[in-house]
Amino acid sequence: MSDLLLIEQCRQCNRKAQMALYKKYCGGMFIIAQRYLKETDAAEDAMQEAFIKAFQKLSQFKGDVTFGAWLKRIVINTCLDTIKAKKLELQTLNDEVFTVEAPDDDWKISDEATVSEIMCAIEELPDKYKTTVKLFLLEGYDHQEISEILQISENASRTYLHRGKNKLKETLKHLRYGTGY
Repeated sequence: MSDLLLIEQCRQCNRKAQMALYKKYCGGMFIIAQRYLKETDAAEDAMQEAFIKAFQKLSQFKGDVTFGAWLKRIVINTCLDTIKAKKLELQTLNDEVFTVEAPDDDWKISDEATVSEIMCAIEELPDKYKTTVKLFLLEGYDHQEISEILQISENASRTYLHRGKNKLKETLKHLRYGTGY
């Protein structure tokens, strides 16, 4: 059954259609939730809450993006709300303090680096950098979208990404040279 047909049935409070839509997307949305919330229970809770929000706000889904992309945004926002609720709020920045250097497209790291090592290195970043790096690199959001999601300026988003990238390079440097020194 197509997403559009399922969505229309969900709008009419059809429980079977809601379950079918849930089953279709729950696995992928759980993986996304786990990127932000390492505890399995917290990720499951956030995913469930996101589905509830999605079903409640289904009338706002206009179809200008895929249902999966729309739901993914709800899941990410729910995870970010959960993080904030745990007092891991991102600090606001004074834009005047930050200067963004010329764009550096050198994201290359050693070919020996595994996905697992890179993900571990991302997890070691300070929260404000980690969230920005995940939204940019893993989720594909641009700085305007990140600034809206995190309620920071685009300049702050660029700065967090730049600094997060530099910390990642430093953390992963040992892979290139074979030592941590």
